[in-house]
Amino acid sequence: MATATRSKTSSSIHAVVGSDESEVKRTALELAGQLVSPDAGEFGRDIIDGSADNADQAVTRIHQAIEAMLTLPFFGGEKLVWLKNANFLADNVTGRSAGVLEAVEKLGATLAAGLPENVKFLLSAPDIDKRRTFYKSLSKLGKVTVCDKLDSSRSGWEEEVAGVVRARAKERGLRFTGDTLELFTLFTGGDSRQIDNELEKLDLYLGTKRREVASADVRLLVPVSRQGVIFELGNAIAQRDLCRCIALLDQLLNQGESPIGILLVAIVPTVRNLLFVKDLTDRHRLPKPQMPFHFTATLNRLPESATRHLPRKKDGTINGYALGIAACQVHRFKLPELQEMLAACLRANVQLVSTQLDDRVVLSELLVKVAAASR
Repeated sequence: MATATRSKTSSSIHAVVGSDESEVKRTALELAGQLVSPDAGEFGRDIIDGSADNADQAVTRIHQAIEAMLTLPFFGGEKLVWLKNANFLADNVTGRSAGVLEAVEKLGATLAAGLPENVKFLLSAPDIDKRRTFYKSLSKLGKVTVCDKLDSSRSGWEEEVAGVVRARAKERGLRFTGDTLELFTLFTGGDSRQIDNELEKLDLYLGTKRREVASADVRLLVPVSRQGVIFELGNAIAQRDLCRCIALLDQLLNQGESPIGILLVAIVPTVRNLLFVKDLTDRHRLPKPQMPFHFTATLNRLPESATRHLPRKKDGTINGYALGIAACQVHRFKLPELQEMLAACLRANVQLVSTQLDDRVVLSELLVKVAAASR
């Protein structure tokens, strides 16, 4: 085993971790290509498969990684040691094994001591226990990229995912028109693997002549996630498309969705956001936004007293994305009408939890009240 002067610079130690397995793999592969020159060839990359079936295998893979880090490249130059797809750093049976814990501690000590010159280390792990000393030490020694799945139950997640979708579509030369970006975001539900798969399908479908993605293309090719159906129901309510509302209600009920869940997650937020926006529009003469994203800037210009009642994201900022969607549709409604619609939602809630009425009948009657155009 060759020895050499060691460097403790963080630029030689990298890790890509997180609960989004697809994004971890994609990011780690891209980073591996950046860390070592293509001229290094196969001897410039030492890849150790970190996917172990048991504790003994995990210990072996860790020792292989340590040995590879301390061995200089055969022909000089630079070298990357990649411990790939490690599954023994999580809080599971293998990860809690005494032998694995001891080997991981040795790995951490090796990294802390510094790597030989021109040797770089990359760890990719789809799941890692961030409470352990190894992760905390890794964060101090090198650069850690975290790729966690987005929580689609968290308010405002759509805006963050839409930015990711727009960037990845741009890499393929694709452009979204109108409300197609929002539609695609909700249909894919924030899952990075599905986003990539569906963008690839759209890319192949459109070919080289047409690069603008229309709503019809998304509805034709992209399977609808649960969030997508809920979004479509809210969108149908805002567009006052009663036939579409009833069809989507049947789809959600057939998928086993809870009737009270449909009311509280899809119908009530749509009506409430329309009411909020209509009230603000009438009071402050707000212009109709060209895109939902533009409405956030409009809200930020209003005094705090006018917006303190609006729904917020976890960080305390206004959830302007959902309100922006409502702002694009609210011209179809009158303020007293929306006030009565919200009262109808309350009555439907009481009926669902305290009567024996058929759930579908209750929700269908509610959709007639909130979606049918007033005569």
